Amino acid sequence: MTDKTPVLEIKGLQKSYGDLHVIKGVDITAHKGDVVSLIGSSGSGKSTILRCCNLLEDSQDGEIRFKGEPIQWKGTGANRKPGDPKQVQRIRTNFSMVFQQFNLWSHMTILQNVMEAPVTVLGRDKDEVEEKARGYLHKVGIGDKCDVYPAQLSGGQQQRAAIARGLCMEPEALLFDEPTSALDPELEQEVIKVIKSLAEEGRTMLIVTHDMKMAADISSQVVFLHQGLIEEQGAPADLFGAPKSERLKQFLSSTGTI
Repeated sequence: MTDKTPVLEIKGLQKSYGDLHVIKGVDITAHKGDVVSLIGSSGSGKSTILRCCNLLEDSQDGEIRFKGEPIQWKGTGANRKPGDPKQVQRIRTNFSMVFQQFNLWSHMTILQNVMEAPVTVLGRDKDEVEEKARGYLHKVGIGDKCDVYPAQLSGGQQQRAAIARGLCMEPEALLFDEPTSALDPELEQEVIKVIKSLAEEGRTMLIVTHDMKMAADISSQVVFLHQGLIEEQGAPADLFGAPKSERLKQFLSSTGTI
């Protein structure tokens, strides 16, 4: 991999659920340090793209490359599956996913949640992981919550713990699936502040979001999806300041952005 090789590159991605064609041929590229925001109405395919990137969903056609390395497939169409389980595990550990509903383990403390995957999946030294986990929890502003359980935290704190868990894997990229949509406005701002700080550090991120202000503030590229296709993409200033397609204009108007 050279400095110019994208961290993630997808070309011609297609995804169906039975007869429902959700993704109809999508190209997205994220280089190191890029923040790519996926926007669009519900059902446009945003979250599905994210899950296909992380191989949580099987796509039916198209190419996915991680740092220049193509995903190996076996079978075609509805029968297409990843062909190398070790490759799948390695790529998943390099794309940390932060979900809308936090997905923390309720029976573990926050510190244990953050440490679990690096220790059990990556086989890293427990003491080293604990030191890093405490550091990441401090980074997201909840360093004093290491020994409490998820149910004892607010939604914003739980989501920040989920971000710390993703960071502790030390991934090549972070994938955020509507990270603030389950939160009330005050708690939402706590999480947005953390995501903005990660963008300022130059972390590679793909973000599915309904928050147009955040997308405008932190993205290097914004992708507007409509009915499984990319309707428009480019720099935030272009998409939000001078949208070309009528559909994007309608969408931005409906969200109060323009």
